[in-house]
Order: sequence, then C-alpha cells, then structure tokens
Amino acid sequence: MIAVGCGRVHVLGWRDLDDDDAGGSEVHADNFMSRWAAAGLEITHRTSYAKGLPVSAQRNGYRVVRRGSRYSVFPRAVVSELRLHRQYDALVELWNGVPWLSPLWCRKPRVTFLHHVHGPMWDQMLPKPFAFVGRTVEAHLAPPFYRRTMTLTPSEATRAELLQLGFRPDRVIAINNGVDAGFQPGEQKAPLPTVVSVGRLAPVKRQDHLIGEALIAKRRVPELQLVIVGDGPLRPELETLIARHHAHDWITLTGKLSPHDLVALYQRSWLVVSASLAEGWGLTLTEAAGCGTPAVATDINGHRSSVIDGTTGVLVPLEQLGETIADVLLDAPRRQALAEAALARARTLTWEASARGVLQALHSEVMAKSRRTG
Repeated sequence: MIAVGCGRVHVLGWRDLDDDDAGGSEVHADNFMSRWAAAGLEITHRTSYAKGLPVSAQRNGYRVVRRGSRYSVFPRAVVSELRLHRQYDALVELWNGVPWLSPLWCRKPRVTFLHHVHGPMWDQMLPKPFAFVGRTVEAHLAPPFYRRTMTLTPSEATRAELLQLGFRPDRVIAINNGVDAGFQPGEQKAPLPTVVSVGRLAPVKRQDHLIGEALIAKRRVPELQLVIVGDGPLRPELETLIARHHAHDWITLTGKLSPHDLVALYQRSWLVVSASLAEGWGLTLTEAAGCGTPAVATDINGHRSSVIDGTTGVLVPLEQLGETIADVLLDAPRRQALAEAALARARTLTWEASARGVLQALHSEVMAKSRRTG
C-alpha cells in the first residue's frame, strides 16, 4: 500500500457498517478504511446516527462519528468539515444517491466514490414528487460540479453511465470490488436444489418478483428450495406472498445471518440469484462465487460487472429469471462449469487491490494539489 502523502483522511458516508440498513457500499467503505488505518493513516468516518449505536466509536482501526438523521447528516457534516478543515488533509466523499457537494466547499485534495447511478431506483425509494427531485439532482444538477472531480466507481458499466451524464473520461476510474478471503468453497452442496438470494428486503431488490419467478422454476424443479437472506420493509409483503402460495415448506426468510452462517449457506447453495432493479456491483454474487456458487441474475449494469454472462453465471431479463433458474439447476455439467469459472474469477478480486486502487487515486490528487500550490 502506497503512502498517501498526508496522514489524516476524512470519509463522508450516508451510513456505516454497524447500521441495520448497511449494505454493499458500507462493506466496501469498511474494507478500504480498515486497510488504510492498518497502513498508518488516521481515518475519520463521518456518517448519520443510527438508533442504538454510540455517537462516536472506534472500529477496525478508524474512528466513526455518527451525527444527524438520514437527511440532516448532509448539512451537519459539511458544517463540521468546514469548521474542522485544519484537522484533515484529504477527503473521500461516498455519493450514495444524495451528493455531499464537496466540490463547492472542500479545498483539500479529494475523490468521490459513486457506486451506481440510481436512475429508476428513485421511484422505488421515494414518493413520486421526491423521486423526481432525486433524479434531477443526480442526473442534471450535481454532475456539472463533479466533472473535474476524480470520481471512482466499482464497474465499467457505471463508469459508462457517468460519462453519459457528462463526466470527463479522464476523471472517472473503475476499480473492482474485492471478495473477502473468508468466502471459500465448502465440502459439498445441499442434497436438494437450493437457491439463495441475499440483500436488504426492499422494493429495489424485488424479492417479491423473485418469489414469482421461483414459482415458475418450481414447476420444472419440484424439489427447489429458495432461501432469502436479509431484512427490511418488504418483509411483511413477502411473508404474505409466501402464505398466499402455501410455500412455507420451500421458501425461507432467514433474516440477517452471521458471517459464518452466510458463508455456510453460500457453500451449500446450488445457485445465488438476484432480481434487483439496480446495483453498483452485485457484491453478494461475487461473495457466492468465492464459495463456488454461480449466479443467475437480472441483466442490469451492476450485475454485468460482478457476473461474466455465460461464463461465471447467467444474466437475463426479470421475466426470464424463473425459466433460467430451472435451466441451470437441471443442467449439472453447465452448472459445474459456471461454478468453476465463478470461483476462478472471485480469486482474482481482492479487497487489498481495491483499497490500493482508491488510495492511489487519492494520492494522485494530493500530488496534483501539491504541484499547483508548490
């Protein structure tokens, strides 16, 4: 890991890893911050308050400061950063839907990490008038301020979307996510064809549609078992849907699982599936790949980066998900070939390389700033 040329880095993020709503973005942030801290940098992660968590804490070698609600965290953090500008040397902005607008107020070396363009997700996340505002800010109002900012993203697909929004090609870099070394193959698969889906139970993940597609697959694969991992606002609807189809004997909602239990489930499963509407990467798909489990998922930008279609998994439109799940479950040689390729690729994806890539980008901004002011 290179020396960044400055010792104190602040990271602005909407949520942090201990938040009940944490997802792939928070996993990514923890992985690079913990590695930077281990390399000797002083890291402060500023984020929103979450019920039951302390306002300030230490985690994995870096400091976490939680102040403000999901919405007030943005102005509160900006005011604090302006007041404390002498206490840090560089800034990382994690743009998760709502930008921190750091180009307008931060004069320190900085980079922005944007996991994905939300686009159609806004209609799933917010009521119609607010969804329109979110789309407008993301696609039209904010980009002009960021076009000169070094912007990082986990996938070439998202990079292409940012270029379509007017970001400069020389200022957008794709840096692959990693796969934790703990995701390793197990000794054997479950005796029954088991399919797992992991993610927050929310409209954008479309687990309700996944259940509908699993019902289609069940017609051809009578022993199919579907395990849905995660929690969230969609859970009551999913429970009702399962009851309506009398599917309690083969569809399981586990809630959140411990890391150990999640790895064990990936290892036993025949397939990992996702019906998601939008992703920045599809982290659960590469985690499962690390356990030798291939993917069948919706053909969206984020999934195109985490799955090599036809090689490490299969990407299809939502309405073809059920039939494709059945196709792959019933074709053992094809499934084995996909599994082997998925595992081979997962072993090339490391969080060390990802953290180094983000740090190199920040280091380049530090050096550029030094040349301008030197």
